Amino acid sequence: MTPNPTQAITLHACQAIDTQHPLRDLRNQFTLPEGVIYLDGNSLGVLPKTAAARVATAVTEEWGRGLIRSWNSAGWFSLPQRLGNKIGQLVGVAPGEVVATDSTSINLFKVLSAALSIAAQDAPQRKRIVSERSNFPTDLYIAEALCKERGLTLDLVEPEDIASSLAADVAVLMLTHVNYRTGAMHDMAGVTAAAHAEGILCVWDLAHSAGAVPVDLTAAKADFAVGCGYKYLNGGPGAPAFVWVNPLHADRFWQPLAGWWGHAAPFQFTPDYQPAKGINRYMCGTQPVLSMTALECGLDSVLAAQALGGMAALRAKSLALTDLFIALVEQRCAGHGLGLATPREHAQRGSQVCLTRETGAYAIVQALIARGVIGDFRAGDGGRHKDILRFGLTPLYIGFEDVWHAVEHLRQVLDTAEWQRPEFNQQHAVT
Repeated sequence: MTPNPTQAITLHACQAIDTQHPLRDLRNQFTLPEGVIYLDGNSLGVLPKTAAARVATAVTEEWGRGLIRSWNSAGWFSLPQRLGNKIGQLVGVAPGEVVATDSTSINLFKVLSAALSIAAQDAPQRKRIVSERSNFPTDLYIAEALCKERGLTLDLVEPEDIASSLAADVAVLMLTHVNYRTGAMHDMAGVTAAAHAEGILCVWDLAHSAGAVPVDLTAAKADFAVGCGYKYLNGGPGAPAFVWVNPLHADRFWQPLAGWWGHAAPFQFTPDYQPAKGINRYMCGTQPVLSMTALECGLDSVLAAQALGGMAALRAKSLALTDLFIALVEQRCAGHGLGLATPREHAQRGSQVCLTRETGAYAIVQALIARGVIGDFRAGDGGRHKDILRFGLTPLYIGFEDVWHAVEHLRQVLDTAEWQRPEFNQQHAVT
């Protein structure tokens, strides 16, 4: 359902695809501001139409009238498991294996600590964590802190060097499934199998893949996974994250944040910690009910695609949208110094397109935002990794006409050098 990239792609052709597309009505689930083309759902998903009323009910009725009784009567207490089971449908695991809780960073600390404890017991000679140099910084910071605490080494490698880094002294391989800067996607099953062949545990961050690309943690035989609730799952700013542990490992160690919510019987109020069975021990403190309520609306917006082909159908549209974006940029923005950081191969691409430019990338993004085309910017490192203009194409609510107009705005910004205006070169706190 993508226009032929060898021919000039017209607005009419893109509109025709939208009219016929089987997923077109999923867009109606969301509040999308008039005049905005939103290509930043890989940072913050849009608002489901059901969320405001649902959260209002939780505030005025469940909290306002039910008060503390709502932990039982409104089902607040079981929210982590209920939402976890919905997330489990998107990441290929059985009911009861995922909980929605805490933040991605906190959950990563939990599972990486548990993985290192398992490795220390099974193979104490393993003293290294390996990760990708361009992994999301919070993952690297958490790993760095744990290495300092435990006397281990964190080795950062380029993606093409991951396989050769899997040595006998490596305890854990920690990767993000879809790279936040480039949109490059790892072969989860293949990488996990290669690590396991060397006796190495795998921790996967699904922040840029859950709800965007098909994920099957069970089939991949992964060990641990965490993910974000506010990107492709549309749970709202700062939404709770999620955590999964392979049942083979779940009961082997306490996770380090042994809070009362992860206790086997939290309301017995025993002075000693008795960890819950399975994934429930990976919770910590009292859950943020209002945020959980909003997240459930976001999860339901993704699960609405199940009747229309589920993640396979979303993936097919995502690839068509990203193919179209790449083709249009190459047709309409040639000669402006744009490079492509995102892999062309479908099996290696997430749901975003990342362009590079030697100069002006930040200002170009700001000029686009001023026009209502919202993407974002990620800085390079002064070396191999260049500045990125990043565009997330969420198939639930982005259409082919949106892509055409977005690239047309990009062409105009470049052709007129609009991005050179002073106001677009003022750095904001959030890029």
